[in-house]
Amino acid sequence: MSTKSERACMLCGIIQPVKSFKTLGCPNCEGLLQYKNKDQDFNPITECTSPSFEGLVALSEDSKESWVARWLRIDSFVPGLYAVKINGKLPPIVIEQLESQNVMYRPRDGSAED
Repeated sequence: MSTKSERACMLCGIIQPVKSFKTLGCPNCEGLLQYKNKDQDFNPITECTSPSFEGLVALSEDSKESWVARWLRIDSFVPGLYAVKINGKLPPIVIEQLESQNVMYRPRDGSAED
């Protein structure tokens, strides 16, 4: 699935309209990726989200204990619509920043192995 106005966060997988990323950031990753950052040299919306993703999982308040949520590692995230697979990876500079914050990045493109 892919639309012009919706993108998936490459860190957590939540799918939102571009406008939501611009105004609200990511409800799971804002403290880590700072989507609302206005830096002219780096656009986190285009660099840290992807318009190309596959599969959808809806996470509600009462589905946080589901095996699918645990399998996708979204069981601690806010309710919403999540991509199963996201085409693209975070830029190396972002991965380095995450590692400096002790956050382990697992690509959601199917390349990560358990």
